[in-house]
Amino acid sequence: MGGSPPRVLHLAPAAVARLARGGSVPADARLVVTDATSAALARLLTDAGVAHPEPSHPDAPDAADVSVVVPVRDRPAELARLLDALRGSGVGEVVVVDDGSADPDATARVAGERNARVVRHPVSRGPAAARNTGAASSSGALVAFLDSDVVPEPGWLAPLLGHLADPAVALAAPRIVAWTDARSGVASLASTLASNVRRAPSSFAGRAVARYEERRSSLDLGARPAPVTARSRVAYVPSAALLVRRDALGTGFAEDMPVAEDVDLVWRLAADGWRLRYEPASRVAHEHRDAVGPWLARKAFYGTGAAPLALRHPRRVPPVALAPWTAAAVALLGVQRRWSTAAAGAVTLAATARLARGLHDARAGKRAGGNPDVERQRGRQAGNPRLSRAPWLPAARLAAVLAPWGLGGAAWQAAGALTRHWWPAAVAGSLVSRRIRRATIAAALAEGLADWWRFRPPGAGPVDAATHVVAHRLDDLAYGAGLWWGAWRHRTVAPLRPDLSGKAPS
Repeated sequence: MGGSPPRVLHLAPAAVARLARGGSVPADARLVVTDATSAALARLLTDAGVAHPEPSHPDAPDAADVSVVVPVRDRPAELARLLDALRGSGVGEVVVVDDGSADPDATARVAGERNARVVRHPVSRGPAAARNTGAASSSGALVAFLDSDVVPEPGWLAPLLGHLADPAVALAAPRIVAWTDARSGVASLASTLASNVRRAPSSFAGRAVARYEERRSSLDLGARPAPVTARSRVAYVPSAALLVRRDALGTGFAEDMPVAEDVDLVWRLAADGWRLRYEPASRVAHEHRDAVGPWLARKAFYGTGAAPLALRHPRRVPPVALAPWTAAAVALLGVQRRWSTAAAGAVTLAATARLARGLHDARAGKRAGGNPDVERQRGRQAGNPRLSRAPWLPAARLAAVLAPWGLGGAAWQAAGALTRHWWPAAVAGSLVSRRIRRATIAAALAEGLADWWRFRPPGAGPVDAATHVVAHRLDDLAYGAGLWWGAWRHRTVAPLRPDLSGKAPS
């Protein structure tokens, strides 16, 4: 059991034998691919997200096969910092695309002093076009896209190259961290290199935003590796740092998308059948915004990308994606009546029983070549009641875990959508309905405190919790405002409409 969204796999005995140690399959089981069978099992487990490839491989491409493309506009100091960090990385070439800088000579001077080649757009055409120009002007079999406000940490490239040893993988992305890793307190290389560029925020609000971004940046996708696929824990990877196979790039980034062009590229690659990997063992530091106004403007800008994404990739950006029974249970809880709470419990019990039956039949079907009736018939013919049906207890136990887990996840999604995607509607409803007002306030406080608890540093106290919750709510308000603005501009409700089918998009 694992993956995102969670799933249960019933493995054949031969597959279990490949993973078992001491008669059982441990959580740290390791599979070495040696033949077609082990390769098929590895592909099954990694595609499901229940196992992850190690970020190293003897057949990994060489760093000399990598062309680094850096889009930049009027950031000579940041560009110098990035190019200095790339020294000694062994990459084949570095192409700087000057996207209409006001002082092109400064960009050319910084790049020339560091052996980088410059391609210039006389007029700014946007980061997507700049990346495409750089890719077309480079020659490496692999293209690493790095924004000018990032600094790769030592060893960042090797884990990504390890994933590209798999010919089915088109893209590998590192973890994007802040200047200082707040979880370990260890200063990154970027802190040292950026000392002449970055200034610590002087205001209380700026420091609060900086702390929040260190823990909760939308660019930081966490410490666990994952396949990259829509509607999963890692649904996208940002273009601030990407390593892409040239043969898979095709037309590259969509130049008519000023925002979310990276998400669009990732989903197009996945639709073409490529595998994509997120690898946190590779780390690239990013200079987060900490001035409140620009920070909120950037969050709203991100929100405007939901509408064009929803139009290009239907059913991949819903505010919530729920199975019908979880949607019904959450709706009943939202009614805030004793009878509705009891009804939500009844729906959950019925869903648990149905899930147990499905797990039981799947297990029996696996044993009998896909037909649970065959398993039961064999047991009856043998006169053995224990063989006449697969054991119910394991299925019931697993269902008793999964169904409440699903309900909790659904409630979490609903709370997040209420305070992020749907907050304008929630505020309007709160003006006329006490129940909507109670639900909105409860969601804002509970979800905010839970988010702080999840990302809090050691020793953080009430003041830190309060500032985190306020920053989190401001983040959601700005993103939601941008989302509604983008939906209005594109005349669509697609990014606001929930998906209650319980089915993955085709």
